[in-house]
Amino acid sequence: MLRSLVGSEMCIRDRRDRLLAATAEMVDDKGPERISLRDIAQNAGTSTSAVYALFGGKAELLVSVIEHGFASFGEAQAAAESEGLRALGLAYRSWAMTNPALYRLMFGGGVATEDCRPDEATMSTAMAPLMRALAARVDEPDVPTAALTVWAQVHGAVSLELAGVTPPLVPWDSVYGAVVDAVERAFPAR
Repeated sequence: MLRSLVGSEMCIRDRRDRLLAATAEMVDDKGPERISLRDIAQNAGTSTSAVYALFGGKAELLVSVIEHGFASFGEAQAAAESEGLRALGLAYRSWAMTNPALYRLMFGGGVATEDCRPDEATMSTAMAPLMRALAARVDEPDVPTAALTVWAQVHGAVSLELAGVTPPLVPWDSVYGAVVDAVERAFPAR
């Protein structure tokens, strides 16, 4: 009986993960308004009834995709936190390059509506490693501003790289290295 429950739970988790991945890819490709739950379910190898059972509907599925993205991003940031500010910046880029569709969905603003807003706590948790790293470098009242400054720099570089709007010979490893070097210089260790 226990083996059956565990197997069933793994099957549900697998179906949920497939739906989240399919949704992120399809929204990135076509935009949220041009995809249907039927298309998403078919792409994930499941049924629309599975979408309704697991998420409730399209808006809830989109919110779940974004929250899943922030949770995954937060895990990557937490894993790099002990190595310092530079490692957080490198982990940011690495996660984005591994999850480009999810990254664009999370930060593109294309699905944010009144009924499609991710949980603030999930998003805050993802930023917590950066906030803690900066708390060791700047005065407490300056941490939020410093965090947004760092985020703007790394996010801008990653977004430009993913958009492919620079000449093809741009050495992105060097460019991104220069960005995280600038962040380190702007917020030196005390």
